[in-house]
Amino acid sequence: MWESESESVSGRDYGNGVLSNTKRGVKTDGFEQKGQSWYVETDIPSDLLVQIGDVSFHLHKYPLLSRSGKMNRIIYETRDEELSRIALNDLPGGWDAFELAAKFCYGIAVDLTATNISGLRCAAEYLEMTEDLEEGNLIFKTEAFLSYVVLSSWRDSILVLKSCERLSPWAENLQIVRRCSESIAWKACANPKGIKWQYTGRLPTSVSSPKWNEMKDSSPSRNNQQLVPPDWWFEDVSILRIDHFVRVITAIKVKGMRHELIGAILMHYATKWIPGLIKEGSGLLDDCSNSSISNGSSSSSWKGGLHMIVSGSRDEVPPTVQAKDQRMIIESLISIIPQQKDSVSCSFLLRLLRMANLLKVAPALVTELEKRVGMQFEQATLADLLIPSYNKSETLYDVDLVQRLLEHFLVQEQTESSSPCRSSLSDKHMHDANQRGTNLNAKMRVAKLVDSYLTEVSRDRNLSLTKFQVLAEALPESARTCDDGLYRAIDSYLKAHPTLSEHERKRLCRVMDCQKLSIDACMHAAQNERLPLRVVVQVLFSEQVKISNAISSSSLKDAGESHYQPLVSNRKTLLEATPQSFQEGWTTAKKDINTLKFELDTMKDKYLHLQNDMDNLQKQFDKITKPKQGSGWTAGWKKLSKLTKMTHLESQENSPHAPNAEPTRKTPRRWRNSIS
Repeated sequence: MWESESESVSGRDYGNGVLSNTKRGVKTDGFEQKGQSWYVETDIPSDLLVQIGDVSFHLHKYPLLSRSGKMNRIIYETRDEELSRIALNDLPGGWDAFELAAKFCYGIAVDLTATNISGLRCAAEYLEMTEDLEEGNLIFKTEAFLSYVVLSSWRDSILVLKSCERLSPWAENLQIVRRCSESIAWKACANPKGIKWQYTGRLPTSVSSPKWNEMKDSSPSRNNQQLVPPDWWFEDVSILRIDHFVRVITAIKVKGMRHELIGAILMHYATKWIPGLIKEGSGLLDDCSNSSISNGSSSSSWKGGLHMIVSGSRDEVPPTVQAKDQRMIIESLISIIPQQKDSVSCSFLLRLLRMANLLKVAPALVTELEKRVGMQFEQATLADLLIPSYNKSETLYDVDLVQRLLEHFLVQEQTESSSPCRSSLSDKHMHDANQRGTNLNAKMRVAKLVDSYLTEVSRDRNLSLTKFQVLAEALPESARTCDDGLYRAIDSYLKAHPTLSEHERKRLCRVMDCQKLSIDACMHAAQNERLPLRVVVQVLFSEQVKISNAISSSSLKDAGESHYQPLVSNRKTLLEATPQSFQEGWTTAKKDINTLKFELDTMKDKYLHLQNDMDNLQKQFDKITKPKQGSGWTAGWKKLSKLTKMTHLESQENSPHAPNAEPTRKTPRRWRNSIS
């Protein structure tokens, strides 16, 4: 499919990627395959059969023993000189790698490419083809090809790392995976203006796929007019298996790549390997491309690189990924998402969360993903929030999950608002004001989102009133300047649950503030038979207050006319603009209000009568409990004694005797003890 790049091989002393051994113990023209067996084309009969799986090799002992330490040990440790059959089923690289190693032992030229070098290097290590047996043995030559040819080439590093997927743990122990990952990370972090190597590019949707002869000369080094986009390396890296992909991304993080690009490659990789992550028309792929190109480079004019060389076309259907592999991919992606807030889109996080719940990802990672969604919950959309309930819950949608996401959002907002700011006093005040404004706008967006979500899930007959109320009351009152969305959700819930009692309907309507309803919502509420009468009265009263305030404010503006005339004019205009259905509803509501007023006056009269009766009873009680006073006869005698004394004094003043005459001595009166 692909040969080594000219920049990788030419100019080096490796025979243009061809290994040969001039010291031949057995002269041969090559190997010949017959069915599942390989034979050496020589006149000397074979004395050793090597079995690898279903494939057998009919070889000679001397060429193998002279260059393989493992073959020496197997043959001589058995002390069986007549041993003619060896099984090497655990040889890394399989029979393909052993074929190349056997050809090297016979001195046959071997073509080294990026697709066979890793298997051959591991097979050489397994066969112990070291320098102790012969100078320039297979380990030395394959290691030199890896270091000087493969690691200096972009696509060779990608292909070698891809081929290491079936060589674990040999490729890990020989540091092939680490070295290839470091090489890929170094080249991915290079300045796009200095890129001279060929790469695979993801074509824009508006550009048709170029023909093969057009792709040969489409590398950036040959067309100076084409700009290299920042995401030029996405397609090549996304063909790797998830564990190798994580190694590459970790190395790229260490080298300081922007977190937006790291988030973009994670989204690109997820959409490629998790088929259920995106739906038709979701636009997630467009989000990936838009978020990755943030430095002003335009990808619309870029025609792509050597497409289909490494990873195939964009329209290629990804291989079927089992649920276990998908779970491992999601868990790995969650663990390497950058910590920065806007590194990945909230839509991607929610879709990843949906798949995580479906595939039963580890709870700790799910909780971490929920916190990440809460950090940017204001960017979510209703379609992404409608996550089905995959557990044993009775509800159709996972309302508890949205409740947790909302709690994480509120905690994050509280943390950001209370975090200390190390700056001057004036800058701190300005920062606090901006932070409060940002938090308020975010809460308002979340409030609209929650109201829309409640409207959607309220149609579920299994949704309990408590869950609805808790989710509606989770946000503070300042988050909603208008409760129309909440009223719409309440009305939808009442439609889906017609068996609610009067008490439950009143409890449901408590989450709504009637004073925050718009005129249209008030018009609808005035005619809504599902609402309790008390709520309808509150709505009409608040609307009457609004109308009065509007009339008063408009009348104050017109200072040239009388105070009464604009009032009548505005009221008339307002009534003319009111729909007929609302006027009829208003008339009915007025009758209800008058009836309530009459009942209230009746209750007031009854209350006054009861108050009078209460006062009379209180007076009678006070008379009964008042302390007993003196007898009436005693009071009468005291009055009579005082009158007699006054009469006696008047008679002395009118007497004709001298003033010095002795006054007549008073004789005490005798009163009867009783009067018959």
